[in-house]
Amino acid sequence: MGAAKSGRRIGLWLLLLILLVAPIAGSKLGLISNFMVLQLSLMIVYAIAVLGLNLLTGYNGQISLGHGAFFAIGAYVAAVLIDRYDLPWWSTLPIAAASCFVAGYLFGLPALRLEGHYLALATFALAIAVPQILKYRHLENLTGGVQGINLIKPDAPFGLPLNSDQWMYVVVFVVAVFMFWVARNLLDSRIGRSLMAIRDHAMAASTMGINIAQTKAITFGISALYVGVAGALHAIIFEFVAPDSFRIDVSISLLVGMVVGGVASLFGSVLGGVFVQVIEKYADAGARLLSQSLHLPIDIEPWTIYGIALILLVYVMPTGIAGGLAALWGRIRRRSGN
Repeated sequence: MGAAKSGRRIGLWLLLLILLVAPIAGSKLGLISNFMVLQLSLMIVYAIAVLGLNLLTGYNGQISLGHGAFFAIGAYVAAVLIDRYDLPWWSTLPIAAASCFVAGYLFGLPALRLEGHYLALATFALAIAVPQILKYRHLENLTGGVQGINLIKPDAPFGLPLNSDQWMYVVVFVVAVFMFWVARNLLDSRIGRSLMAIRDHAMAASTMGINIAQTKAITFGISALYVGVAGALHAIIFEFVAPDSFRIDVSISLLVGMVVGGVASLFGSVLGGVFVQVIEKYADAGARLLSQSLHLPIDIEPWTIYGIALILLVYVMPTGIAGGLAALWGRIRRRSGN
């Protein structure tokens, strides 16, 4: 049993090493473009953000429609510190994480009085309010107002033979592996069991001595921390932040990514991050291609493709892609066993 577990662990690390090296090697050989490396980086960034939401909603049962607000806070903390205070980009990540943890914890405290759709409505209001606050004229000297803040993507240090896109892919990949590892250990700990117990039956969890209010507030803070780090990485990679980049669409996309990838699933968070970036980037291209191939008199809107993709995925895989793949694998194993 121990040998099998050790073998799986070695296999996982080999897979991670391949996923780290393959895109860079492909870019060096001209097999994939720097643009594709950038897209892969953004997929990983969204996977971190979806994981943060999954910790709150999937594992703790608190519904949030406003995590785009923490994504924006993390992005702006990093952008302001880099642009206004000349801090090195890497130092902004822990500051963004701490800032978003505090913001999420403080928001989570009054939100403890709310449940279900009332909590969802409160977080929805937060997502709408934050972009408007960022435009506030008395904060323009700090946030850049509607014009936003332009950044420069960092170059690889120590003379490493990597361009800026390849270097940031390495950074994002390493940060994601670390944060998923932390999340896995957190869920296996006493805190993780507590937050899942609250999700399954709050009253029973309370009778077992779990401090429901404190656990929920801490979970909200940790969830915001994850999303904030993703926002900071997004700002550095994208080289630009503006209030209109963090409208309610971001919050909805994260929620959709979590549901499509798989609720309460770490692997589902990865798949959800891929879905968020792919559907956002290629829905427009798919709509144009479909309009041309069908010779329609009017163009198909990208949101039409988005909606069709969601309907198909929810119908075919109601437990998310991760759940669907697990069910398929179980079916294959049963058939091979027979």
